[in-house]
Amino acid sequence: MKNATIRQLRVFTEVARHLSFARAAEVLHLTPPAVTMQVKELEGHVGMPLFERQGRQVSLTTVGEYMLVYARRIIATLKDAEDAAARLQHLEMGTLTIGMVSTAKYFLPRLLAGFQREHEGIETRLAVGNREQLVKMLHGNEVDIAIMGRPPKELATRAEPFAAHPHVFVAAPDHPLLKVAHPTVDMLRPYGFISRERGSGTRAAMEHFLNQSRMEPRVVMEMGSNETIKQAVMAGMGISFLSLHTIGLELEHKLISVLEVEGTPIVRAWNVVHTLSKLLSPAAESFRYYMLERAEQDLARSYGRFMNLEAPPSAAAPAA
Repeated sequence: MKNATIRQLRVFTEVARHLSFARAAEVLHLTPPAVTMQVKELEGHVGMPLFERQGRQVSLTTVGEYMLVYARRIIATLKDAEDAAARLQHLEMGTLTIGMVSTAKYFLPRLLAGFQREHEGIETRLAVGNREQLVKMLHGNEVDIAIMGRPPKELATRAEPFAAHPHVFVAAPDHPLLKVAHPTVDMLRPYGFISRERGSGTRAAMEHFLNQSRMEPRVVMEMGSNETIKQAVMAGMGISFLSLHTIGLELEHKLISVLEVEGTPIVRAWNVVHTLSKLLSPAAESFRYYMLERAEQDLARSYGRFMNLEAPPSAAAPAA
């Protein structure tokens, strides 16, 4: 292993993240043959295969799983050294890796574009996943900072709320419940739910709210994509519970309607999060400050017109 290079380790961890040589090549801006060559060279240094390949299916070998733990540690340590050097030089430059839950993709790229205009020396990378996946990224030091709803209890983190995050029940525009001004939770029982997957913050918020009324939703479809859920709702396949920040265009064009269920919207908070063990680089500190200063106004400007965002005190989901 002593002849392994940082480049080989980076390529290896990216292939392991996506379990795809082609996808890793896209992310790293390399050709698939170049990725394959780097992995083969690393396997030569290790003396054993790191991946099993069956057709297009790629999986880590037992050796690969062990090596991945150490490769991530080495890369994280190198990143910490780079951040320390940047702090000593008081430079706003380098690479900033931002983790975000998938729901944040509806507003974060716009904010990130503004941040990059003001900080041209910082190269930013985005890592997207559900809440459970993002917690793993924070634990593995794979991201510098994260944008998410509920901060993780299982990690020592600093979580700072930067904006309100309302969640609502939604249905197709011709749904019969829309004829009721403020339907009760009990009135949702006959209808099938199209829900986010377990492990997502949206699913947890929905279940917490419904459990307070002793209602177990009849989940007819479970999906990991807000976009797919919206298409299913528009097709009349069921009702759903989504972040308001995912349905701005659909509301504007009257493709989806909000069910003004009693006790809603459920207002949580968006947080900017990092682990306490991580000393933020100047780039990460600049991004953190930018989010705390700018994000709330941007979200209110984009989504505030769709509803009164002041939720009843009883509607608020737990912060953690």
